[in-house]
Amino acid sequence: MEKRILIPGTELSVYPIGLGTVDAGLRWDGEAGDRIFDAYLDQGGNLIDCAHVYSDWVPGEKARAERVLGDWLARSKKRNQIVLMTKGGHPDMAVPNPDLHRSRMTAKDMAEDLDGSLQKLRTDVIDLYFYHRDNREQSVEEEIETMEGFVKAGKIRYYGCSNWDADRMKAADAYCREKGYRGFAADQSLMNLGMKYMNPLEDDTLGYTRGEAFTYHVDHPENMAMPYMGNCSGFFHRFDSKGEEGVAGNPYYTPGNVKVARKVTELKERYGCSVTQVVLGYFFHQPFACVPLYGSTSTEHIVDACRTLDVSFTDEDYQWLLED
Repeated sequence: MEKRILIPGTELSVYPIGLGTVDAGLRWDGEAGDRIFDAYLDQGGNLIDCAHVYSDWVPGEKARAERVLGDWLARSKKRNQIVLMTKGGHPDMAVPNPDLHRSRMTAKDMAEDLDGSLQKLRTDVIDLYFYHRDNREQSVEEEIETMEGFVKAGKIRYYGCSNWDADRMKAADAYCREKGYRGFAADQSLMNLGMKYMNPLEDDTLGYTRGEAFTYHVDHPENMAMPYMGNCSGFFHRFDSKGEEGVAGNPYYTPGNVKVARKVTELKERYGCSVTQVVLGYFFHQPFACVPLYGSTSTEHIVDACRTLDVSFTDEDYQWLLED
C-alpha cells in the first residue's frame, strides 16, 4: 500500500503506522531508545507520538517519555525527518491517588504542558499537538482559541483532539468553519480489532471510535483517525501462543473475541504473516483513512509491524473476522 498519507488541508505527509512512546523511559532508554527510533525511520516511518503525561504514574521522573524522545532528537539531529506529535491537558498522574475526572484543560494548564513539552523534546515547534482529554464544562470556542493562540505563537503547526465525543468534535468543526480556522487535523481514540466484543476498560475517560464517533470519521476525513491501543493489549498474541489460559483476566477476553482470535490464527496461517500484521491490517480496511499508533519494545517488532503494509489483506478478510 501507499507508504505516505497526506492529512487533508495540512502539509503533513505521514507514514501509515505511527510509533507510540508510552514505554520510553520505562522499558527502553538511551542507546536502546536510539535503536527503536532508528529502526522505525529505517522502515520509512516518520510519525512519532508522545504525551507530556507519559509515564508520570511511575514515580521518579515527570514527562520521561518526552525526555527520551528529546534526547534522541538532540543526539541524532533527525528532527526534520519526523512529524512530531505530543499531547497535553491530561489529569495529574504524579500525585497520590490520581483522579482521572479532575480536569486540566484550561488555557493555563495547556500552556504549561506545551511549554514543558517543548523543553523536554528540545524543539521549537510541535507538528501536531493534542488535547489529551476534553472538559465538557468548557466551551469548544475556548478550547479552539487556546490552540489557535499556540499556532499564532509559532509553538505548534496543527492541533488535534484525543478522547473527544463526536458531538464535541462537530461543535469544534462548526466553530472553526465560522472563524476560518483549519481546526482539528487528527483524533486519537481507542479503536482496534477486539473493540467490538471487548469489556469496558476501567478508565471511563477514554474515547472509542465507534457509534457516532465512527460515523463522524466517515463523514469528516479532514480529521484523521489515529487510533491507539491498536494491538489490543496483546490479547490476540497471547491467545495465539497460549490459548485461553494465556488471556484470562484480559479485558478483551470475551466469547466474541475468542471466536475472532481463532480466526486470526487461521488468517495468519493463510497469509504466512504474523499476528501483529493481522491485527494492524484491520486499520487499512476501514471506510476512512486510519493511522494507528503502535508502541514497541524491540526493533524486531517494529520491522514486523511495518511489514503489515506489504500484506495483501482484503476487506472481506476483516468482514469474516468480525462477523457474528
